[in-house]
Amino acid sequence: MHSWWGGSRRRPDPESERIEVKPLLPTLAPLAVLVLALGGCALLASPGAAPPSLFALTRPPESEPPHSVAARTIEVAPPGARPGFDGPRMAYVTRPYELQFFARHQWVDAPARMLAPLLADALERGGRFDAMQSGERVASPLRLETEVVVLQQEFSAHPSQLRFTLRARLLDVARGRELASETFEAVEAAASDDPYGGVVAANRAVARVLDEVAQWCGENAP
Repeated sequence: MHSWWGGSRRRPDPESERIEVKPLLPTLAPLAVLVLALGGCALLASPGAAPPSLFALTRPPESEPPHSVAARTIEVAPPGARPGFDGPRMAYVTRPYELQFFARHQWVDAPARMLAPLLADALERGGRFDAMQSGERVASPLRLETEVVVLQQEFSAHPSQLRFTLRARLLDVARGRELASETFEAVEAAASDDPYGGVVAANRAVARVLDEVAQWCGENAP
């Protein structure tokens, strides 16, 4: 098995995808510094720059899930996210402890926000739960809380791979106690060493994890 950090350290292709911060002001002439101060956003915003490509976490439409008369109502709390994965930027790594972001490719929304309806769909697909989003005026005896721990493309392996890790807690709201907690993880190989390859792998990884979460909820719900 290939070690996660083993082998050559491949960087995304093209290199321009990486966000790099380089010292600028020490190399500017005094007049250029003055123009930068006066121009402000006009200099920073490139009028001709192409907007970033946007991608979504989704699931292909399926037939209407079966509903059991005895389906339990479960509240799906808004998923949280660890720092670095709480916004729309698409993360990747080439070495330990360093998180980088693609410059021209982003999620259409924060991944955690896109997960909520996908979680509800996964829970209802088996027919055991009637999933409700937080804020809906329906009392629920069960509550599912989740947190995105990792969602990143890893170029330390070849081909690159997408890692998705989700922390979940199932709560008995009526009795005020935790029924179970678990960490789920899926790693999917990318078909290409670029952001789009990571997006496709991310959707596969998310689908796998959410199906596991739904099954786990069914096994632990009273």
